[in-house]
Amino acid sequence: MLNNHNKMDSYQRSFLKQSKNQSLHPSRSKLTRFKNSRIKLSRTLLFSGAVLLQACQPQVDKRSDIAATPVAADAVDAYGFTPATRHTLEANSALLTQLPFKDKQDFTDANRGFIAKLPELKVLDAQGKSIWDRPAYDFIQGEAPASVNPSLWRQASLNNIHGLFEVTQGVYQVRGFDLANMTVIAGKTGWIIVDPLTTAETAKAALAFVNKQLGERPISGIIFTHSHMDHFGGALGLLDDEKLADIGAIDIVAPGGFMHEATSENVMAGTAMSRRAMYMYGKQLPRSARGHIDSGLGKEPAFGTFSILAPSITVEVDEATVIDGVKFEFQIVSGTEAPSEFTFYLPELQAYCGAELVSKTMHNLYTLRGAKVRDALEWSRSIDEALTNQKEAKVYFGSHHWPIWGGDAIADFLGKQRDTYKYIHDQSVRMLNQGLTPAEIAEAIEMPPALANTFASRGYYGTAKHNAKAVYQAYLGWYDANPANLDPLPESQSAQKYVDLMGGTAAVLAHGEQAFVAGEYRWSAELLNKLVFADSTNLPAKELLAKSYDQLGYQAESAAWRDVYLSAAFELRHGVPEKGIDLVSMKQILLRSPVENFLQSMASRVIGPEAFGKHYLLNINFIDLDENYVLELNNSVLHHRKAAKAENADVTLNISHELFIDLIIGNAGASDLLFSDELNIEGSKLDLVSFFRLLDKPKGVFDIVTP
Repeated sequence: MLNNHNKMDSYQRSFLKQSKNQSLHPSRSKLTRFKNSRIKLSRTLLFSGAVLLQACQPQVDKRSDIAATPVAADAVDAYGFTPATRHTLEANSALLTQLPFKDKQDFTDANRGFIAKLPELKVLDAQGKSIWDRPAYDFIQGEAPASVNPSLWRQASLNNIHGLFEVTQGVYQVRGFDLANMTVIAGKTGWIIVDPLTTAETAKAALAFVNKQLGERPISGIIFTHSHMDHFGGALGLLDDEKLADIGAIDIVAPGGFMHEATSENVMAGTAMSRRAMYMYGKQLPRSARGHIDSGLGKEPAFGTFSILAPSITVEVDEATVIDGVKFEFQIVSGTEAPSEFTFYLPELQAYCGAELVSKTMHNLYTLRGAKVRDALEWSRSIDEALTNQKEAKVYFGSHHWPIWGGDAIADFLGKQRDTYKYIHDQSVRMLNQGLTPAEIAEAIEMPPALANTFASRGYYGTAKHNAKAVYQAYLGWYDANPANLDPLPESQSAQKYVDLMGGTAAVLAHGEQAFVAGEYRWSAELLNKLVFADSTNLPAKELLAKSYDQLGYQAESAAWRDVYLSAAFELRHGVPEKGIDLVSMKQILLRSPVENFLQSMASRVIGPEAFGKHYLLNINFIDLDENYVLELNNSVLHHRKAAKAENADVTLNISHELFIDLIIGNAGASDLLFSDELNIEGSKLDLVSFFRLLDKPKGVFDIVTP
């Protein structure tokens, strides 16, 4: 164990090293580097790095075994995170008198029906790498430390309760094996699995635990409630080769549009989403009282082998069906929390599965990793429909968190969830019609006491502030009608002008220090961000900005906000990740994704100015699918269509679908291309090389808190 002095020395050496490396190119902003980038064929063959993961992808892990090492309350820890200040202590302490912390019903419910748990719940991949480490959160015990919002600490404590639980007769949940829950329903002949987690490894471990505790049964049905990765990515972990060969005997049920949404939502902006998701989920942070403690929905997303299965039963409208002797009544709620989603009711058990339509937190109308804004009004309407239809329910269970028992308690929960989203919608619309801007609406919105004092409506994942901005965006878009914001200078260009106007570097740093000492961390962050963007080699500015983010993170009730602030502080001190997204683990999903998704992704990677005046006509012929796609580049725009080979094509690439995927994820190299029987090139190889050189290949590790 390192003592505090050695920890500080270690941190300072790391900080100075990364700052020295960054200073080698102080003038190279993201915009400059983007304009100067030139892409080689060896990189562009990976053109369609489609990031389909709803959370974030594996990155180089800079954490170590000292992550949870105790540190003195007044000392800087091994990662440079500073102690909570007096202002943070006061802000967090004040919350203790505002919320009903004496209400322990959630803890009672979270423990109800407990059967067993794995104290050392760790899951490894085939190479022995840890992809799930539940004991890493064992430090979450007792009262909230000074560096954590006590309301968020309460949520993290509840999400720490893990194991196998009985919800009602014949319905069980595995909680704490992944970000989401896996629900197991006893059918007539086998297990019906609802939402098989994020990865094959965690799903396999969860199913093995269920079979050990309850007795082994075959899989008779699989239900995907919606199109987010943490609810279907572990599908192949449920089935061995023999079961896969007989997959037709298993009912696989999903809502309409599931395969399209599950495999395509992040294709276009996947690289950016993945990078931003690292912040939202605290991927680089230590698991500690000054680092990542929870994600609001659960501990964190798992990172292993991702998979998917095509549904054999697609539910397009509200309807009832029987799966392995169990009657299900489905309610379509697509367009709320997910673009493809349903909930269901088990009438014979009077049990309602709310999927992720409702959770024990305010959810996101806009998610910080980046996604299309969700419809608050439709979300509220769908919950109201569930409230009407599920009056006979005696137990509620969901895709996250713990169940609720009793009709009155369920009705109260659904009613307040419904009103949470409608209130944010209605008040945001009221204020935007008064001319308030998104920032002004976010600052002004105040939740009613009946909702603000209900833990299930608190902002552990979404927040009223950024959800209000989402409502504005949904109706009015990005422009706030102020002409000064119509065509502003990029921050990398305006920052130095602001610094000069404020009296120079020393003056801005002094004002930032004054704001920090006064506990005005939002203002100190705004000031110091200008200084860092004007000069990213300014170590005092970077450290003071990081300290400001520390305190904003410690005060945040939202796990996502906390992780964003603390990830920013981490990268200011240690630099950006060394490695971008890893697509190898996505192969099973990519193999099942529509080819059109990748071709559209190619179009979005054409480097426009470099394609000026260029014209190419290509065939991409998938020899094993017996499908040919004609691609044409003209006017710097790439179009594709499924059609017979164009006879006048400049080049034809004959390739197997799997080799195409291997190229995308980096499993195939130059030798594979040269010697494979699954690839043949007709026509001008020079034209093929020239075409691929026009396609961008983003690394996925771009700067966020520095220019």
